[in-house]
Amino acid sequence: MADGPKYRRKNRPAAPDPSDALTPRPTTAEVAPIPPLETREQRLARRARQAEAEMQAAQDARRRQIEADRAEAEQRNRLKAEAEAKAEREAAERRKQAEDEARRKAEEVARAKAEAQAKAEREAAERRKRAEEDARRKQADEAARAKAKAQAKAEREAAERRQRAEEDARRKQAEEVARAKAEAQAKAEREAAERRKRAEEDARRKRAEEAARAKAEAQAKAEREAAERRQREEEDARRKQAEETARAKAEAQAKAEREAAERRKREEEDARRKQAAATRSEAEAQSLAVTNAMRQNDTAPPAELPPAPAPVLALDPERRVSDAVVAPQDAASGWQRLGTFDLDARMLERNRIITAARQDPAHTTFDVLRTRLLQALAERGWSRVAITSPTKGCGKTFTAANLAISLARQENCATLLLDLDMRAPTLHKTFGQKSVGSIGDMLRGRVDPADHLRRPGPNAMNVGRNIAFGFNDVTEDYASELLQDPVTAQTLKTMTDTLRPDVVIYDMPPALSSDDVIAFRAHFDAVLLVVGGGLTTDAEVKDVERRLGEQTPLLGMVLNRAEGTNPAKYAY
Repeated sequence: MADGPKYRRKNRPAAPDPSDALTPRPTTAEVAPIPPLETREQRLARRARQAEAEMQAAQDARRRQIEADRAEAEQRNRLKAEAEAKAEREAAERRKQAEDEARRKAEEVARAKAEAQAKAEREAAERRKRAEEDARRKQADEAARAKAKAQAKAEREAAERRQRAEEDARRKQAEEVARAKAEAQAKAEREAAERRKRAEEDARRKRAEEAARAKAEAQAKAEREAAERRQREEEDARRKQAEETARAKAEAQAKAEREAAERRKREEEDARRKQAAATRSEAEAQSLAVTNAMRQNDTAPPAELPPAPAPVLALDPERRVSDAVVAPQDAASGWQRLGTFDLDARMLERNRIITAARQDPAHTTFDVLRTRLLQALAERGWSRVAITSPTKGCGKTFTAANLAISLARQENCATLLLDLDMRAPTLHKTFGQKSVGSIGDMLRGRVDPADHLRRPGPNAMNVGRNIAFGFNDVTEDYASELLQDPVTAQTLKTMTDTLRPDVVIYDMPPALSSDDVIAFRAHFDAVLLVVGGGLTTDAEVKDVERRLGEQTPLLGMVLNRAEGTNPAKYAY
């Protein structure tokens, strides 16, 4: 502790020196007072003040040293900058002197070079002038010699040409006489051969037509009986299947089917009675409901066409074309003006145009559709039919193409088929044609219909030449506006007045995809609607009917791709 013995010993006054005994001691009044002893707190406070004073002194010393260093550095930088500026001024003066000296020397060199070049150019010009004069003299001499030589050669060649011309004239005269004689003889032989060929073809055609007519009648009768058997079998199968799944539902469905079958049977019996009496009613013409019993072909159709088989029509095939439908005899010259195109049997088979080769038994269904269509048109004095579908993929182009070829089999029925699906034209692909042009340009009057329409040329399938096609390979962004244009109406009138076709088929776009069909309403008499089995809904069919309106006659519906589909679903 601070007040302990140790502290007291340390701070105790020293013992008096013996030598000091002689020294007079001060009196009590002369002795200085002894300072009081420091406490611990005082000592610590004193030491703290000393340390603070020492720290302050050190900081002042450092600050003075920093200021001195800064002043010294500023002095050095100022001296350095002044020296650098002086050096730059001296260097600039030296560069300027060097540039002036170099410029002076360059000017002297350039002046000397220019003088030397001018001298060389004068000398070169004098040399060229002398050379040109020499060349002109030589050229004149050579030209004179060449002219004389050419003149002599020309005289020789002229003499040779005259001789050859005389020989050629004599030879040509002899050849023309021989050619005229040979052509006359060949023409006479061709005319005789053509007369024999036409006579033989007429005889063969008459025999073939008689055989085909008899065969067709027998086949139609057999197909009608087979269709009735298939219908009865299908009704029995549907009834049995319905009974197995749900008895109550099956009984109701079977009852509905029996009633529908009885109604169809009564309607067919009424139709046959009216047919025999030649008094068909208006309702029968609008009942072209079809079922599909056609065998599926293994060959897939192209991407542009729906892979659909031909529809089987539930109609009477024994009706014949009315006498009112006749070929336009006075329009023969117009048909003769039309261009032709080649038919590829393999392409048509690949694209399911079964009415061309007629090897697929299903082609008879289109013959039935053709006959019933011609009967309906003749009874009403119509000739223009629009073929459409609710949506794409139903097979409208497939139906239009097969129906048109079937119509062409009638020698007394001139048929036109126009591809007016200008938003997605596919008819030309179906017949394997390329670069067919724009039917839009024909409708606008830019191209004559006689230059755009084309007929099939001679072919092994014997497809008649009384059919013409209006192909198209150019899409139209404003097809609806074009179809309503008065120019289009005038073009179609000119076309029909010139060719006088008995039937005009328009392959239209899907009715629910655009307004093209209703925009074209003024140019067709009736509509044939193609529906896709399993694809088209009854709501879509009703929507098409609403769009067409009550003023647009609906000839009927063709049910395509109908395997496993109930035809009554689409009944109209």
